[in-house]
Parts: sequence; C-alpha cells; structure tokens
Amino acid sequence: MDFSWAPEQIALRDRVREFARAELNDRVLDRDRAGEFSRAAWQKCADFGIQSLAIPAGYNASGETTDLLSATLAMEAVGYGCRDNGLTFALNTQMWTVQYPIWKFGTEAQKTRYLPDLCAGRRIGAHAITEPESGSDVFSLQTHSRPVPGGYRLDGRKRLVSLAPIADVALVFATIDPAKGRWGITAFLVDLDSPGIERSVAHRKLGLWTVPMGDITFTDCFVPEENRLGPEGAGASISNSSLGVERCFILASHLGAMDYQLEKTIEYSRTRHQFEQPIGRYQSVSNRVADMKLRLETARLLLYKVAWMNQQGQPLTLDAALLKLHLSESFVSSSMDAVRIHGGNGYLAEWEVERDLRDSIGGVLYAGTTDIQRVIIARLLGL
Repeated sequence: MDFSWAPEQIALRDRVREFARAELNDRVLDRDRAGEFSRAAWQKCADFGIQSLAIPAGYNASGETTDLLSATLAMEAVGYGCRDNGLTFALNTQMWTVQYPIWKFGTEAQKTRYLPDLCAGRRIGAHAITEPESGSDVFSLQTHSRPVPGGYRLDGRKRLVSLAPIADVALVFATIDPAKGRWGITAFLVDLDSPGIERSVAHRKLGLWTVPMGDITFTDCFVPEENRLGPEGAGASISNSSLGVERCFILASHLGAMDYQLEKTIEYSRTRHQFEQPIGRYQSVSNRVADMKLRLETARLLLYKVAWMNQQGQPLTLDAALLKLHLSESFVSSSMDAVRIHGGNGYLAEWEVERDLRDSIGGVLYAGTTDIQRVIIARLLGL
C-alpha cells in the first residue's frame, strides 16, 4: 500500500500553496468584516489555473489536464495557503457542482459554451437545488419546468444558493412532473440575465461572509431546450453524481485550513507563557493539540481514499458520506480547540482564529448535513 505522492504532485502542491499565500490574502480581515467577495482574487485563481483543475484540457483555460488525485492535493493546498475560507468554498462550489456536471453530462455545445468562460473567470456559476420546503429532502422540490415549444418555462424559488447574487449562470433543478417524484427532476443551465428571474440581496449569515449567498425566483422564465442538461428526468442522477464529487473535493480545502490551523496553534502553544512556562507544557493544552493532530490525519486518510476511489471509478457513496461526516465535524471541533488554546486572543477577530470556527460550521450543513450522512451510512450498513 503506497501512500506517497509523485514528485510532480508535490511540486504542484507547493506551487499552489505559494500562490495562495502570496496572492489570496489581501485585506482578508477587512473583506470578512464587510462581507466582500473578491472578484480580483477569483480572477487571480482563474489565471493561475485553479478553476481549470476540474476540467480536462480542451475545455479549460489552462490547456492542461489534471487527474482527480492531484486536483484534491491542489485544493488542499489552496485551503492551506488562503485564509479566506469563503473564497475557497466559492471556488469548490463552482468547480464541482457546476463545471464538473457540465463536463460529465453536457453536450459538446454546452461544454464549449460554458466551460472555457467558467474556467477563465469570465463567468461565475451557481448550483441551485435547495428550496424553502426542500432541503435535505431534495427530491421533494417544487420548482416546475413546463414544456413549451422550443424549451421550458420555469416557475419556483431557490434559496441558500451560493454565489447567486453575482453569478452569471446557474445549474437549476426542477420537476417536469411532481407525480413522477425523483424521475421527474430535470437539470437546466439557466443564464441569469434571462427575463423572469429575480435575485435577492446577499443574506447575512454565521460564517463564510466573503461568499455571497441568496435566493433566485423564476417566474415564467423561458429556458431553451438546448440548455437542458441531460435527458428529462435525469436531474436526480446528475445531482447525486455531483454531490458525491463535491463531498470529496470541497472538503479538501477544509483539510488544508485545518493543517494551517494546527501549525499556528502549536506555534502559539510554544511561545505563549503562563506561570513561567509555555502553555503547551500544560496537559489540558497539549491534549487538545494532540486531538487536533488526530482529527487532521484521520480526515486526510479518508479524503485521499475517497479521491483515489473516485479516480478509479469505484462506488463511493458510503466512503464519501464517512468523509463528509468526519472531516466537517473535525473542522468544527479543531476550530473550537484552537479558540480555547488561544484564550481571549482567540475570541478577538483581529487574531483570525475565531473566523475558522464561524466558517467551519457551514460544513456540517452544506452538501448534505452530517445528520443525513449518518442516515446514509446506517442504511448502507443494512440498518
């Protein structure tokens, strides 16, 4: 069993780390306070080739193809080098829930029309599936797509859509027939400057302040037939496929953030003195550091395993659920430990410790709550 990385993969990781550290941390504290999305940082990522990691050469902006394991390592490196968790979340959201489904399920015309612009930063994409009465039970969605000559008419409301206030295109899931249940759900690529679309302002939220999140309302919105992604009724399969990939890669950046968090916490524990010795000498502190290390390494093993399974084309529903559950919960627990170890300083925004705690909590909710992951795991184990 070989757990090593090839030299070229390590070189990619190091390049991405240095890029993220040097280019993506401008005014993070100020932008976080203001809830400001950095379009400049987004474009820097596109120019470097981050958004192209999800897509093979020929459709991306870099002209290179990156295997899924290397892409996982690269997104982990982004999370390590970039202190803006909202930006890393936004990148992963577009890459794995918009770009990847287009590449996997789209027609040649759809790939050519959307992917180069999304990879190059000229367009921003959003994934719209959650509704006011449809969250974890995504297949009970009510947004309706009514067939008309030349296409469909969409009516309904999507909520909690990351990047909705600033996106140019959305992958929207709607039903062509509620009586068909999951077999009526169909996916559409909707240009958000189309008539019949209204978007809310960005919502205030607990964390991830630098990525805007809002609602999209469709009222008799015409979508051409060529913008349907996959056949009618294939939306549930497309959603499940993209969620499996998202649960793997969106958490890679969390792992990188946890790695950086641990390094800074160890450094603080060595240099902060109380009662004439470093606080790391106290068992209550050192035990928390040990727990943070254990969470990091077990999460790392799960992440790399799921990425490898994905690259091998193996079924990963169970393992992806285990990863989503463990890594997202671990980020919350380790962020809480970091705040406690830093004490009063960890509670202050300018120390940039409390932000990880706020940002980590979203991870137990999006891409399937950790409670839903427990249900999936139990059912797959025969319970």
